[in-house]
Amino acid sequence: MATKKKDVRTSEEEFIDSVKTSLDEAEKLLRDAAEASGDKATELRESAMLSLRRTREALYDTQDAVLERGRRAARVTDDYVHDNPWQAIGMAGLAGVLIGALISRR
Repeated sequence: MATKKKDVRTSEEEFIDSVKTSLDEAEKLLRDAAEASGDKATELRESAMLSLRRTREALYDTQDAVLERGRRAARVTDDYVHDNPWQAIGMAGLAGVLIGALISRR
């Protein structure tokens, strides 16, 4: 379980670093394009747009993966509740008691 969390955190950090790097690269290319003229400026703008497009695709892919993981978790939870209704009711009751106790302490 702990290794899975580390893997997820590592993946998150790598993804964030990748997006930051890609955005930094696009920003630099756009700055260079603003200073350049003619064909060089056009080439730099196209490179920047390509970099931004790749970043957007990576974000969409990540969004799809997160949504799919959420759907799987919901499916597994639903299956568990249907297979073990009394345990689910007990856990929900216990959670309600704990939340009630925490709220009443304030």
